[in-house]
Amino acid sequence: MADKAQLQEAIKTQGEVVRKLKSEKASKEQIDEEVAKLLQLKAQLGGDEGKHVFVLKTAKGTRDYNPKQMAIREKVFNIIISCFKRHGAETIDTPVFELKETLTGKYGEDSKLIYDLKDQGGELLSLRYDLTVPFARYLAMNKITNIKRYHIAKVYRRDNPAMTRGRYREFYQCDFDIAGQYDAMIPDAECLKIVYEILSELDLGDFRIKVNDRRILDGMFAVCGVPDEKFRTICSTVDKLDKMAWEDVKKEMVNEKGLSEEVADRIGEYVSMQGGKDLAERLLQDSKLSQSKQACAGLTDMKQLFSYLELFQVTDKVVFDLSLARGLDYYTGVIYEAVLSQTVPAPVSTPAEQNGADEAGVSVGSVAGGGRYDGLVGMFDPKGRKVPCVGVSIGIERIFSIMEQKAETSSEKVRTTETQVLVASAQKNLLEERLRLTTELWNAGIKAEVLYKKNPKLLSQLQHCEETGIPLVAILGEQELKDGVVKLRNVASREEVDVPRADLVDEIKKRTL
Repeated sequence: MADKAQLQEAIKTQGEVVRKLKSEKASKEQIDEEVAKLLQLKAQLGGDEGKHVFVLKTAKGTRDYNPKQMAIREKVFNIIISCFKRHGAETIDTPVFELKETLTGKYGEDSKLIYDLKDQGGELLSLRYDLTVPFARYLAMNKITNIKRYHIAKVYRRDNPAMTRGRYREFYQCDFDIAGQYDAMIPDAECLKIVYEILSELDLGDFRIKVNDRRILDGMFAVCGVPDEKFRTICSTVDKLDKMAWEDVKKEMVNEKGLSEEVADRIGEYVSMQGGKDLAERLLQDSKLSQSKQACAGLTDMKQLFSYLELFQVTDKVVFDLSLARGLDYYTGVIYEAVLSQTVPAPVSTPAEQNGADEAGVSVGSVAGGGRYDGLVGMFDPKGRKVPCVGVSIGIERIFSIMEQKAETSSEKVRTTETQVLVASAQKNLLEERLRLTTELWNAGIKAEVLYKKNPKLLSQLQHCEETGIPLVAILGEQELKDGVVKLRNVASREEVDVPRADLVDEIKKRTL
């Protein structure tokens, strides 16, 4: 009995922990974890001792999407895909998992975030971390040296999720890449133009696209006194400048990465610089940086890039920023990242989602990024043949988080279906006629619905249209059937007109274009 009393006391205490976390609006993950502990304690009471507790929840860092959220998501995808197609891209797909060795050593310090799978049939496999490395493997395997492609698919990262900021363990990436030997900076400029077009069309608010070049960074590290073997690890630290203050970044360089304070301070002078074509010209005259051939090559290309960006009319949003590093190891030239210029209001959705929200707002960070990776395909080619590549990845989950929040605060209704017309009846015993007309409309390519009741009330049918946003109702009655017409009703204006049955398809199409 003493054990049972102790269990009951433990359950009471754990229940208080859960209630406290909920009142403090702790993160969903934290609450779920404590709820699971509470359920395990309860399971040990009475006849349920030792029974496995099944907790009904999505896995950490993942989520379900309801019809409203999916409607918003489809809208975003359509905008992105139409932009990719406008720029002449074709699409491919690759497996969700790759051989582990395909992914190993391509992501620098982020490699620890790769999901490894159990040995299956003698193959060590991992879930794909991004779409770029599988793309490089695909090019090398199929001996492709020239392609402009987009790929939209899920990727997986064993990260600490921050759901309210759009950071998940399972999420979509939308990639656009140009592979092939071309004149410098023309494909690179087009990638930036694509980012500009997509973010402008999505209407997410003001944004800017930061650009830099790995060769400029490496040249900068060299002239500042960073040892060659520390370039990549220092690059990963510099990449944290968008999330950490310079003092903290400097501390990491000195205390954890072993740089002297003097070297860190020299880096600090450069990474504070921002500008455009003028900054590239100025740095070409810099007494230290001009000593690096690598940096000079990068700066010359940066000047060329800005010339093309002027022609593409996007320089109002692009800034040359020496603090931009991007931590992935495979970048070899130009790198870029798009960030929103403002904080997005916190979502007002479900209580579970509110638990992880910052009441002041949500800072979503980067919403697109990419760069040039000329050496990646060669890593997979048996003869080491290089295929120059440049690409961009759109941060769809972060963009979707913003669009969802905007929809929550907007009075505009989000339609979850595309139904153009509901086939309704004004009297009883007209089910067969409704089904007959519905079939005619479906066969003509009209998106039509009918209520699954033999004798629904007309008011119920009209209310269904108002609730779901169906714009038109095709009403059948005995008189309409005799006259060979259908009463077409506009749901919003309540205006009704008799349309000859033979003209109904054309009339619906005209009204719902």
